[in-house]
Amino acid sequence: MKGITKKLLTAAATAALFTPMAAMATNGYFGHGIGMKSMGMGGAGIAMAQDALASATNPAAAALTGNRIDFGLNIFNPERSMKISGSPAPGANGDYSGDQRPMFLIPEFGYNRDLGNDMAFGLTVVGRGGMNTSYNKVNPLFGSTKAGIDLAQLYISPTFAMKLNKDHSVGVTLNAIYQRFKAEGLENFAVAPPAGPSADPANVTGGDYSSSTGFSLGLGWSGKVSPTLTLGATYTTKADMSEFDDYAGLFAEQGNFDIPATAGVGIAFEATPTTTVALDVTKIYYSGVDSIANPLLPNLFTDGIGSDNGAGFGWEDMTVFKLGVSWQMDKDLVLRAGYNHGENPIPSSETFFNILAPGVVEDHITLGATKTLANGGELTFMFMHAYEKEVKGSGSIPAAFGGGEVDIKMSQNAVGIAYGWDM
Repeated sequence: MKGITKKLLTAAATAALFTPMAAMATNGYFGHGIGMKSMGMGGAGIAMAQDALASATNPAAAALTGNRIDFGLNIFNPERSMKISGSPAPGANGDYSGDQRPMFLIPEFGYNRDLGNDMAFGLTVVGRGGMNTSYNKVNPLFGSTKAGIDLAQLYISPTFAMKLNKDHSVGVTLNAIYQRFKAEGLENFAVAPPAGPSADPANVTGGDYSSSTGFSLGLGWSGKVSPTLTLGATYTTKADMSEFDDYAGLFAEQGNFDIPATAGVGIAFEATPTTTVALDVTKIYYSGVDSIANPLLPNLFTDGIGSDNGAGFGWEDMTVFKLGVSWQMDKDLVLRAGYNHGENPIPSSETFFNILAPGVVEDHITLGATKTLANGGELTFMFMHAYEKEVKGSGSIPAAFGGGEVDIKMSQNAVGIAYGWDM
C-alpha cells in the first residue's frame, strides 16, 4: 500500500506540474476557492476540512483530514471585453473581445498523511491565480499588434500540522511558487525616455514567456469551540518573487511581480446533524505589491514603467466574503451551494491599463455535489458562475494618449470534477 501511495503521489505531482498552465481570475486574480468541495461552497473552507486540498486554505486542516488523496480538474471559461470611446486616435473607438483563448484547464492535487502523535503532513499542488486576455483586433492606443497578457501561478505546498489537544490544531505551509508571464501588443509603451515611458524598452512586449519563482509562508489555526461550532484563522505572507527579466521594462522595480499577502477568518456551524453552514472573510493585500498597486498616473510620466516607482495597474486591497452550505442528503450524497462576493479592486480611473487585466467580477454563485461510490471513492462536481461586471472609465485615458474613456467588462463560468479517497 505504501508503494502504491508513493507512485500515485509522484504521478499526481508530475502531472500537475506538466499540465498546461492556466489563468484564473475571480477574486481579483485569485481563484474563488481551493478544492472542488470548498469551491462548491463559494470558496468557504477556513473552518471546514473536507478533503486533502483543505490545507491549501488553512494549514491546520492537515491535522484533521486523515490519510487521503484527491485529484481534480477545473475547466475555466472567462468572458472579458472592453470598449474605447471618445478617442481621437484613428480606429481606436469600438468594442474589443478579449476571448481569443476561451478555455483554461486548472489542475489540483492533494495528499494528506497522519504521522502519529497528533501530527500530520500534507502536500497540495494547485493553480491558484492568474490572468489572461487575448484581444481580437489591434488597439492602436497600445501598439501595432493585438494586445494581451498571460499570467499563471502554480503552488507546490508541503504542510506540517499538529493537534494541540482534541479541539485545537495549528499548521504551517511552505508555498514554493512558480509563475510565468507573457505580454503582446504593447509597442507604444516600448519607448525609451524622454520620448517614452519605459526604463527598459527592449523588455516590454512581444517576448517569450518569462518565469519567476519564490516562496511564501502560510499559518493556520482551527478550533472546535462547541459541539456545533468550529472557528479558523489563516495568514499567508507576501511572496518575494524573482523578477520577470523579459518584462523588466513593464513591471515596476525592473520586472518585479510579488504575490500579495492574504489573511482570513472562518466559521463553520452545524445547523443540523446533516447541514453545515460556513462563512469565510478574507483580505487580499494587493496594495503591498508596487507593480499591481501603483497608479498609472502620474507615475507613467514621472517614473515611467519598469522603474522603481513605475506605473502599475492601480489595484486596491480586496475583502472577500464566502458563504456556503453543505447538506448530507443521504449516506452516499452530499449537496453544496455557495455565494462569493468581493468588491472589484480596479477604480474607474484605472481602466486604461487594466484592459490587460480586467479582474472586475464581484458576485459568484456556486453549486456542488459529492457522490460516494461503491468502492469508497468520492466523485465531486462543482459549478461556478460569476455575474457580469462592468467598470466604466472616468478620466481613464491619459491626455498624452488623446483622452477618452475605456470601459472593461468580465463574467465567468467554471465546471470542475474531482476524485478522492481515504487511504
